[in-house]
Amino acid sequence: MPMLEGIEPIFAPAMQRSQPTPSRVPRSWRVRWHRRLRYLYLRVIRLQSSTPAIARGMAIGVFAGWFPFFGLQTILSVVLAALVRGNKLVAAAATWVSNPLTYVPIYAFNFQVGCWLLGWNGRSLAEVNWRSWSEMSAMGSAFVTRILSGSFVAGVFAAIAAYLLSLWLIPRVRASVGSVRNRV
Repeated sequence: MPMLEGIEPIFAPAMQRSQPTPSRVPRSWRVRWHRRLRYLYLRVIRLQSSTPAIARGMAIGVFAGWFPFFGLQTILSVVLAALVRGNKLVAAAATWVSNPLTYVPIYAFNFQVGCWLLGWNGRSLAEVNWRSWSEMSAMGSAFVTRILSGSFVAGVFAAIAAYLLSLWLIPRVRASVGSVRNRV
């Protein structure tokens, strides 16, 4: 079969591809997460932004993280960071000050701050059935007003603290990372 001899090399790569390849052993989830977090850490450390721009981004992200806008905190922080010329990546990352582990304590604190600022004429919070949507909605605008005002005030104080801490900490971290790089 002389005709098949000329055709055979054309199909050879396809035949090689159809052979099973040995599967890679997947890495454990800890190794994968460790690598991702280390990558993000190094990316933040090596940012080319100025220290005040990173500090502004940190402050804006912490401020946005104190609000109970699930899913919108990151968008809010990036928009506000663009307005104040802060680092948008740091702002988006700093919103994780509120995460599923800290939602309840942060928002309970914000509500208490709002009640302290605006007063609370409603029922005691211990009397409210929090599993009943109708009872929660009956609290209505009073609840929303108090939690948002408390979030704003607590967010401002947390943002100021984050800004000042970032201004102090960023140059020190950069210097320590630089000295480690020079030693290696």
